[in-house]
Amino acid sequence: MRKILTVLAALASLSLTNCGYNAIQSEDEQIKGNWSEVVNQYQRRADLVPNLVNSVKGFAQQEKDVLLGVTNARAKVGSIQATPEVLNDPAAFQKFQAAQGELSSALSRLLVVTENYPQLKSDALFKDLMSQLEGTENRITVARNRYIKAVQDYNVTIRSFPSNLTAMMFGYKEKPNFSVDNEKEISTAPKVDFNPAPAPSK
Repeated sequence: MRKILTVLAALASLSLTNCGYNAIQSEDEQIKGNWSEVVNQYQRRADLVPNLVNSVKGFAQQEKDVLLGVTNARAKVGSIQATPEVLNDPAAFQKFQAAQGELSSALSRLLVVTENYPQLKSDALFKDLMSQLEGTENRITVARNRYIKAVQDYNVTIRSFPSNLTAMMFGYKEKPNFSVDNEKEISTAPKVDFNPAPAPSK
């Protein structure tokens, strides 16, 4: 009896391996790991923002709206829990992505404002913060790219035969991926015009 059970267990294990079960598990864990790194880098950016805002405040007293926008966007990012469950909920994932996009946009506006303050740009603390922020943005891009690739591999696996049957049996669904908000705008080739601008009429 024990031999029969051992043989059945071996056959079950072999069938699970051949039907993609192990690949699904491995790729699912890879996604979770890559997602943790994305969240880690977003958190690093969020931690830098208060220092950046305080650094700019002294120089840009009149730019309260921009500073408030950055502070509010950062607060919104902090209010969204980026748990692994977000990966299985496209609506929650979209909400998380929108909050991060809002912070990116607010930071871009802040950087435009700082162009008007030469003293600020030469301040050592500000330069260090900008360098850290730039490095963080690069790390976010790398982490997102790794996540995108992991999700792509996973989604291909659970849609391919015979592993799609295993995915269906165990309830594995496609994971949401990062997308670009202004996809239509950036897919349109920019117009290049070398003609000089007409002189203003007097």
